[in-house]
Amino acid sequence: MVETSAQSGASPMPHDDFLWLEEIEGADALTWVDEQNRATLAEFFDDDAKATSEAIRAALDSEDRIPGVSKLGDFYFNFWRDRDHPKGLWRRTTWESYVTDDPEWELLLDVDALAAADGTEWVFHGARVRRTDRRRALVSLSPDGGDAHTVREFDLETKEFVDPADGFVLPTAKAQASWIDDDTLLIATDFGPGSLTDSTYPRSARLLRRGEALEDAREIMSVPVELLSIFTGVDLTPGFERAVIVEAIDFFNSRTWIRDLPVTAHGIAAADALIAGWTLIDVPTDVSVDVDRDLVLFRPRTDWEGAGPDGSSFSVPAGALAVARYDDVVHGGGAASVVPTVVFAPEAGPQPRTSLQGWSLTRDHLVLSFLTDVRSELRVVDRRLLVGGAGPAESQAAGGVPAGTPGVLPGRAVPGVDPLLSVGMGAVDPDDDATANDVWMTVSGYLTPTTLLRGSLGAAGAEGAPGEQDVAPGLVKQAPELFDANGLSVTQHFTRSADGTRVPYFQVGPAAGGADGAPVPVMLDGYGGFELSRLPGYAPTIGLGWLEKGGTYVVANIRGGGEYGPGWHTAALRENRQRAYEDFVAVARDLVARGVTVPQQLACSGGSNGGLLVGNMLTQFPDDFGAVSCGVPLLDMRRYTKLSAGASWAAEYGDPDDPADWEFIRTFSPYHLIDVDGGTTYPPVLFWTATSDDRVGPVQARKMAARMQRAGAERVWFFEDREGGHSAASDNEQAARTRALSYAFLMRQLNG
Repeated sequence: MVETSAQSGASPMPHDDFLWLEEIEGADALTWVDEQNRATLAEFFDDDAKATSEAIRAALDSEDRIPGVSKLGDFYFNFWRDRDHPKGLWRRTTWESYVTDDPEWELLLDVDALAAADGTEWVFHGARVRRTDRRRALVSLSPDGGDAHTVREFDLETKEFVDPADGFVLPTAKAQASWIDDDTLLIATDFGPGSLTDSTYPRSARLLRRGEALEDAREIMSVPVELLSIFTGVDLTPGFERAVIVEAIDFFNSRTWIRDLPVTAHGIAAADALIAGWTLIDVPTDVSVDVDRDLVLFRPRTDWEGAGPDGSSFSVPAGALAVARYDDVVHGGGAASVVPTVVFAPEAGPQPRTSLQGWSLTRDHLVLSFLTDVRSELRVVDRRLLVGGAGPAESQAAGGVPAGTPGVLPGRAVPGVDPLLSVGMGAVDPDDDATANDVWMTVSGYLTPTTLLRGSLGAAGAEGAPGEQDVAPGLVKQAPELFDANGLSVTQHFTRSADGTRVPYFQVGPAAGGADGAPVPVMLDGYGGFELSRLPGYAPTIGLGWLEKGGTYVVANIRGGGEYGPGWHTAALRENRQRAYEDFVAVARDLVARGVTVPQQLACSGGSNGGLLVGNMLTQFPDDFGAVSCGVPLLDMRRYTKLSAGASWAAEYGDPDDPADWEFIRTFSPYHLIDVDGGTTYPPVLFWTATSDDRVGPVQARKMAARMQRAGAERVWFFEDREGGHSAASDNEQAARTRALSYAFLMRQLNG
């Protein structure tokens, strides 16, 4: 039976007996959820799972963890959760105190105390401190762990929220707010009917003055409802004050508008003067734009072919990084009249081995982070060699990186980077003269606890050689070992997908495999979407819940991710989605071929887009796996654009309302691949989610479990936590319980 879609020309909507489960807070739906939860907890959350949950929580609450900090002015700010403060403490300290073994923290906000006083289960979503005097902050708090939050003005001196009659308060929404001056915000939020996109994000950017009602905020710009969102930001770096508005067309295309903020004797110019005068950075929409002081940086997703002011052509390859002078782009002839200097370029060819992962700018340096076959590398480029800081002759002498040639503008590699660890480097505070070129360096691996170091970058020598003023990163903090890694090792392997593509994966487990070469329980993890890379990192949850119990952990770096740059991502977009699933099952079969495991002892696990991934393993390759853990997943790909924020992902998966798109989407829609006649034997599966997930939503996991149970699948389990949002983890206790439940389920299935 088929329902006719109300949208003219749209694909017909398949009949769905479980639409009632889409009522997130519906009485019948929650009764079903409660029944499923009781059965699942009774079956799997036994004493051993409870002990694992407690061990994981103890690790997450460990007082010896590194308190990550952000420097603002003279202080280092941190948000901290532990057993006594599950909702967390927002606090700050000085550098002299931070480097001690027992820093003295100045408490700013106790979220647990606030939740108790307000009778609301607040989840801290961050804070934006006012730069002009650092006396006020905009604090974001979610009432249930979902993406939507309220924004409230906070006084850092009195350590209290400002009275709503005098301070800024934005009601709960997927809101953004940035300080323009002491009494003006640049905001994007829910302004009432018609102010959100189809993806449930803001579509209007406005200026809000202190004391002004939200509905009276002056609009600067808006986007059509079919676009993803509008995003706003403000940079108050002295001498470079500016505001940015981004029209997000979809996840991979956008238009960036920028405006200098005129500074007067009384601060930023009047709000009315900021309504007009915005400049579009006129580049192809798939070129991401970053602005830092006197530079504009560009990273294209596809090859960018352009023409210079003299009519000559230029090319910036997909995945490269290029720069141009800010004044030339914004105040000169515009982006269309400049020739950007290519700073980094990946290799040419069908499968480049090197990809840019990110960058950070100190006052005098550009730090590039990239991967070669999913192994971290860092390189430092002297800013004098970039067009912003060098004169025309010096910049021309640097030459840039020729299009299609792998390499980096003359600079220096950061030595001593372990290829099996993730290594990152970022600026400490470029705006403070004392720390202008200081950098953080973080090192982490599957079996290596995170290390935090700090150093300083000096001027480069000839040909980019290390300068005499460089200060090598020194140890600041070392996280403890939170699980027993004795006898375990990390190895990297490669296999071939169905079309011959070389696919890497990491394996973490016993150095010699199972005892006497016997197969071991394996949990295969993956994501494969949105150009997100899966890199090594220390995870005590996996160590305690899986590795210590004799399991081997494997991460597949499949297409759809960003491990090899934008081309690796686009190779599995839309009609090519099946490539990601073929890559993943190829890794599964390689583990069997290598004798690491057998299908009956091989589980797969994934969340969100990774939930869609393992949902397709469940329905397309049921014989290759012994169990499946499917978290906060997309599964009903016919209705995903109509649920929660699903409309925002059409660029990734396609539009199911378009009949041509539905023809390929239906091939990877697990909800519609279920054998409703009961002729297929599925491996045991656990679907887990959260009621408050306002990104994917809980309804897809609900419907999938219900439909499989209706079809007669015997080993289908479901668990839904009431809070936690898309991470299903509003605090450490919830995170520990959900993960312990998943590991207990998988290990029991694999061990029979």
